[in-house]
Amino acid sequence: MTASSQQKVKSQDPLAHQLDDSQNETISMIKLIKFAIGLTLGLLLIALPFSQFQPSPLNPLETIVVQQGGRKKPLDTVAQETVAKIHGATVYRHDGIVEDSMTAFMSLWLNNRDWNQAPFVLFSYRPLKEKVGLDPDQKYFSFQTLMTNQALGDVVREAHKKDLEGADLSRNEREAITIEDRLTLMLGSVDDNAIAIVPHPTDVKGKWMGISEESLYSAEAIAPLLSNFTAMKQRFLAQPDSLSGLSTLAAQLTSDLRTLSPVVYPVVGVMDKEVFFNHFHPFASAWKLYGIAFIVMLATVWIKPVELYWSAIGLFVGGVIVQSYGFLLRMQIADRPPVTNMYESVIWVGFGIAAIALIFELIYRAKYYLLAAAPLAVICLILADSLPAVLDPSISPLVPVLRDNFWLSIHVPTIALSYASFALALGIGHVALGSYLFTPSAKARIHLLSQLNYRVLQVGVLLLTAGIILGGIWAHFSWGRFWGWDPKETWALIALLCYLVPLHGRLVGWIGNFGISVASVAAFNAVLMAWYGVNFVLGTGLHSYGFGTGGSEWMIASVIGLDMLFVLAATARYKGWLNKLSISAGETTASANS
Repeated sequence: MTASSQQKVKSQDPLAHQLDDSQNETISMIKLIKFAIGLTLGLLLIALPFSQFQPSPLNPLETIVVQQGGRKKPLDTVAQETVAKIHGATVYRHDGIVEDSMTAFMSLWLNNRDWNQAPFVLFSYRPLKEKVGLDPDQKYFSFQTLMTNQALGDVVREAHKKDLEGADLSRNEREAITIEDRLTLMLGSVDDNAIAIVPHPTDVKGKWMGISEESLYSAEAIAPLLSNFTAMKQRFLAQPDSLSGLSTLAAQLTSDLRTLSPVVYPVVGVMDKEVFFNHFHPFASAWKLYGIAFIVMLATVWIKPVELYWSAIGLFVGGVIVQSYGFLLRMQIADRPPVTNMYESVIWVGFGIAAIALIFELIYRAKYYLLAAAPLAVICLILADSLPAVLDPSISPLVPVLRDNFWLSIHVPTIALSYASFALALGIGHVALGSYLFTPSAKARIHLLSQLNYRVLQVGVLLLTAGIILGGIWAHFSWGRFWGWDPKETWALIALLCYLVPLHGRLVGWIGNFGISVASVAAFNAVLMAWYGVNFVLGTGLHSYGFGTGGSEWMIASVIGLDMLFVLAATARYKGWLNKLSISAGETTASANS
């Protein structure tokens, strides 16, 4: 019997069909089990360490309500934001001692040491340090050193003068204003009345007061608060290394404040969610799961007997779930979409990279989407978690132009998701160029990577085009015009054109697989300019609510330069320039010997 006739008999055999269906069901069940194991292990890795976190004796101190920055927030958030803005980190290390943000802030607030001499203020911009005569290699300076620096004061005064005249500020001047803001915040924090914890008697939106400010309450009503606060201060001054002793006093102070104005003061438990968010660090937890998923997937690709594809997917899904939970918490705290500043855009882009890669990975099962996405998502979340002085994580009220939540909720996330798509294409492009450079004989893999990359680029172009149009509509309602060649608008358009050209070039046959890989890497520089450069380098335009300082152009330029060298090396290998140089060198040597 021939093979074809055997196949025909088998196809007509109902028992064979049942066996095939049973095998398929078994394979599907095994995949599901592997996925469930990966997902469960990933979530347990995050949940188990945090389950040890019990509401500490400091909880009453952490949840004291403060009115600051246009909203009511817990003292724990105030401590983290204040220390991060001044010091550039939420942990203060000095003289071999490590202090968390609450300990450092309480010391600053109650002024139990000589903060004039403490090297606490972050000053990282090297050109400005050189200009004002400070040690360019020193990172932290004391309040007194900076306040008495005449050259720095001159730069600040010139910056304020230009600002009043409506002129654009130089990078040095913007950095000087940032240093002035840090010094002002530090000076304002060393005072009993530095934070407003006494609520308005009747107005929910009314101004709160410091503990000893002249208030709308009678002296008899405020006396218990003053007594309690004085006891807290004395206890801290006596035992500055132990905040646990303040727990009972803080709980009593909160109770007295709530009794003083029960209509205005938030009810019990309102601040707990934000304190939980501060301690949980969901975005830091998410990048750890992305990193583990990357390692597991890499092992699946490199070590043939290891088949943990679905376990890697489960771990990766766990990261997406944890990051989504973090977004949900932040949205509930802020009462708005979490896409209004550079910090939020970075974590949103990291989330977009992971989510888009997961969708494509589930469709094509190619492994390379996850391998390309995981490192990029990890980088985004690490940067957001470790640079609070540059990427400010604080939750602040929206500026007027952003208060239309409808347009905010669709324009900004769409633009950020387009950046995420292009970042994913950047990752796939690097994998493809690495294959051209190190394994040029792997034709099938290179072709597959080019196909995968092309689909992601199409999604990115679609999202960026939609985002630009939506932004124009929003600009029409907010500023009275659809398009005005604002730097942010202009660079978004330039980025779009940088991707449209290679896509159309591939469509008509001008460039091939190698060209699309190079384009996905090189064109991302335009995205960096639109996303980072306009905000931190140019610092001009109507999109001023997104501007910031503290970024390092030299570091970005160095990374871009190294990346372009990598592209050049891959191009040289693909074009055979290295072989030609070797042959030419060999011929020269041979002729010299003859």
